[in-house]
Amino acid sequence: MPPTEVYPSERVIVLVSCVLSFLGSSLLVFTHALWPELRTRPRQLLLYLSLADLLSAASYFYGVLQDFNATSWDCVLQGALSTFSNTSSFFWTMAIAFYLYITIVRGAPTGTGLLCFFHVMSWGVPFAITVAAVALKKIGYDASNVSVGWCWVNLQVTDRVLWMLLTGKLWELLAYVILPVLYILIKKHINRAHAALSEYRPILARAPAFQPRTSIADKKLILIPLIFIFLRIWSTIRFILTLCSSPAVQNPVLVVLHGIGNTFQGGANCIMFVLCTRVIRTRLLSSLCCGHYGGLRQSSQRLEGGYQDAEPPMNTQAEQTEAEFAST
Repeated sequence: MPPTEVYPSERVIVLVSCVLSFLGSSLLVFTHALWPELRTRPRQLLLYLSLADLLSAASYFYGVLQDFNATSWDCVLQGALSTFSNTSSFFWTMAIAFYLYITIVRGAPTGTGLLCFFHVMSWGVPFAITVAAVALKKIGYDASNVSVGWCWVNLQVTDRVLWMLLTGKLWELLAYVILPVLYILIKKHINRAHAALSEYRPILARAPAFQPRTSIADKKLILIPLIFIFLRIWSTIRFILTLCSSPAVQNPVLVVLHGIGNTFQGGANCIMFVLCTRVIRTRLLSSLCCGHYGGLRQSSQRLEGGYQDAEPPMNTQAEQTEAEFAST
């Protein structure tokens, strides 16, 4: 197939998406560093995901800006960085889902061993795949048929499909299945637990204060896999169209959606876990605008105290993780 032409307007849109994702990931890292008291285990995993998304946005930005038309040293370098960071982002996204499933549904204790396992899988496996791809000269110019201006797997190599799967698509397809299944199981478990508690919980006295946390967790459990699939599906569609040698792979709308979907993951995470999280949003607004953080902190503490009075003590790790996730 002939190369897909990426028009200047499409390039600008993707570059803006890269910048927003970079800023969103940076904001997540900033809030984690600024407020140590908010460093729960779910937000710690989110930090590592943000670092991967930050590197991914930066490498995509360089690739789109350069407008490669052949394999070169910086094309290979950019392709290697985006391959590593993008694949690592898939692994950390699934690691968060597995952590929530293990702690909330299974109620199993989690220590440093599980976190070390996540590090090995989410950094080590992508790094090994990337090193192998570069050493075997599989990274290079792809004519923007499976990208939007950046370099990825060289479409001239004979085993390109295998390496496209190993360097991203296999883990992307697995995430389409694993994320919805795990989050549905978590949501069902939470709903069953709340239904069981309601049998002996004084509804009138406790339900109104308990409801906000429950509804927030429910919304996030639904939105996380939906947002991930919505952003990534356009890349998968173009991958399939490329394998079928379909001219539809060059459709401008599909190209733009692919570019935004691959580059905006950090921005989407920032919207959900910073702007749509009350405690983080309140602290940011107070720091940027008012400077009256002390009064807001006291209000937040009174609100948290109201939650604690309205709920039984969280004496299991599953209950604690559920509460942390609702405020993540």
